[in-house]
Amino acid sequence: MATRGIFEAQRFVTSEAVEIELPAAQVPTRMVSGIIDLLLVAVGVFLLVWLVPGEVFAADAALGQVFVIVVVALVMAGVPITLETLTRGRTVGKMVMGLRTVRDDTGPIGLRHAIIRALAGTVELWMTLGSVALITAMTNERAKRLGDFLAGTYVVHDRVRLRMLTPPQTAPELADWVAGADIGVLPDSLVVATRQFLARAGTLTPAARAQTGSELYAAVLGHVAPPPPDGAHPEQVMASVLAQRRRRDEERLERADALRARVLGQPS
Repeated sequence: MATRGIFEAQRFVTSEAVEIELPAAQVPTRMVSGIIDLLLVAVGVFLLVWLVPGEVFAADAALGQVFVIVVVALVMAGVPITLETLTRGRTVGKMVMGLRTVRDDTGPIGLRHAIIRALAGTVELWMTLGSVALITAMTNERAKRLGDFLAGTYVVHDRVRLRMLTPPQTAPELADWVAGADIGVLPDSLVVATRQFLARAGTLTPAARAQTGSELYAAVLGHVAPPPPDGAHPEQVMASVLAQRRRRDEERLERADALRARVLGQPS
């Protein structure tokens, strides 16, 4: 098992590098979500046509054509782009079904991703009545349609019980060293990879455990000074560094809360 595989693990991770598993949404759930959005769009178009007086377009056919084009553009692209951008990957149907569109690296989507998905959707959803999207989604484990492949996104369930991993603990024999160590800013990807490795080390083959552990150990030591005592086990060193990092972050947040309470005159 190479280090690259750990860094590319498909998981949600909190700011404290706690792994949270959110499964990809399956085709039936996505279909229900899409039907809800379609019904809402149909109701909205009906109300719009009903409220706009017909005599406005009776004397000017060109104005009527422009109106139709604007409505079609809003339905096919404008509404989904706006909703997914403002809500970070959710439409009304997704909200009802507890779904969200995220990037392949599990981060929130932006305007670019929403535009690509909407433009692709005009072909695979509207022009083919959803047949292309359905066939594509049924051929991959993440139920991704063409728009997801082009935008680098997929849809997940975000209403599930979260399973958080037990945070690493400081090894007693390294407590004094890590308490006085200068721990620099560890890249988030390195923290995530190290946490996942420590949690799964017992399931790896000896060769994979040694190779991956040595690579991560060297990367972690690049942000820590002074080096650990001679003879310290690399996995204990990494666990101790992550535990100390977490403790220092908690203390920093507590100090910030206390300072805010004093300034604002609120009880801490």
